Amino acid sequence: MASPPPEDLTRLIVGYWTTQSIYLAARLGIADLLREGPRPVEELAQACSADPDALYRLLRALASVGVFAEIEGKQFQLTPLAEPLRSDVPDSQWALAIMNGEEMFPAWCNAMHSMRTGKSAFTDLHGKPLFDYLADKPEKARVFDEAMTGIHGHETAAVLDAYDFSGIGVLADVGGGNGSNLAAALQRYPKMQGMLVDLPHVVARAKARVEAAGVLDRCRLVGGNFFESIAPGADAYIFRHIIHDWNEEECLTILRNCHKAMSPTSKLLVIETVIPPGNGPFMGKFLDLAMMIVPGGKERTAAEYETLYTAAGFKLTRIVPTSCEVSVVEGVKQ
Repeated sequence: MASPPPEDLTRLIVGYWTTQSIYLAARLGIADLLREGPRPVEELAQACSADPDALYRLLRALASVGVFAEIEGKQFQLTPLAEPLRSDVPDSQWALAIMNGEEMFPAWCNAMHSMRTGKSAFTDLHGKPLFDYLADKPEKARVFDEAMTGIHGHETAAVLDAYDFSGIGVLADVGGGNGSNLAAALQRYPKMQGMLVDLPHVVARAKARVEAAGVLDRCRLVGGNFFESIAPGADAYIFRHIIHDWNEEECLTILRNCHKAMSPTSKLLVIETVIPPGNGPFMGKFLDLAMMIVPGGKERTAAEYETLYTAAGFKLTRIVPTSCEVSVVEGVKQ
């Protein structure tokens, strides 16, 4: 039986109760403490320096939505939904929960600034843009890198399955972060060479991951600033979840710098969610709000990408959908 609309709306209004409860469990490390099996709440509380009654109430609430499960004797155990809250598993969501609770949630609380001005609530709150803020805080930058891998990591295989990279001799990942995306492409295409392009301190963090992936010998690590210039010499330039971070003027600066770096036969590959028309559910519509509120950017429709590409000197040749919400927006120099 369907709930009355006021009840459904109430659940949406208080949705942050759930997200912040997940954050608390992540910061307390509960999922890691349960990796070996069920444990009594008193034991968990002692291990994470929490009040036993407060922790019980938190885990009871989370168990009601499938994150953890309570069994006899006030013991709790992992569930499939709780498993990714472990910090030591593939596709871990631990860092994403931490980042959302500590950096993103306060910015959303200041979101009326974005509604009034169209500008970043995060910048207004902290006095500096997100990436400048992270540059000053290495530990938060590490959590950010892990969060991005957690939320977007599953997209890598989907992109490599949907778009044919064969024939690309040198692939440049611009703003490639920790290098995990480029490393996966190089592993899929053994003859391909790579170029990881990002700020010097980001590239320095990425070296260990690229080396661990066994592709450092085929990958140049290039420190730089894509607002100033982009290294030439690649057959294709990927911008994965980069263009959506910036406003129109900033995006044009980035893409025009890429245009200068590219040869006449190079390709531009922007990997983002492309907002579809209509009222259907699409996570990218809320991601668009997050981009406005936090870094000050936006998600775009196909028509908006075509306008952006044209203004930067590109022709949008095709949009290749993948099995997840992102698409590959391909362009060539006009």
